[in-house]
Amino acid sequence: MSINPIPGRIKQARVSKGISQKELGIRIGLDQSSASSRMNHYEKGRHTPDIPTLKRVADELGVPLAYFFCESDLSAKLSCLIDNLSEKEKAELILKLNKQ
Repeated sequence: MSINPIPGRIKQARVSKGISQKELGIRIGLDQSSASSRMNHYEKGRHTPDIPTLKRVADELGVPLAYFFCESDLSAKLSCLIDNLSEKEKAELILKLNKQ
């Protein structure tokens, strides 16, 4: 049985940015009266945000969408690092990794 990595990744990225659940919810366009509880439900795994909502969360927290789907912390960290590379740097990294 696999565990859904999305709840933990949302919380991890939000906490690292130092913002509350309510603030994140409002920033991604949720109604102010339900922003905190909706984000809490996402972080607890009671509900899973749809892809467009998750993309808004990713953009607001400065992580790639793929970050939320990584099963390991190392893969999540790599996803963030790779996302920050230029297209040229990504191509060079691919070439380097393919040579190994």
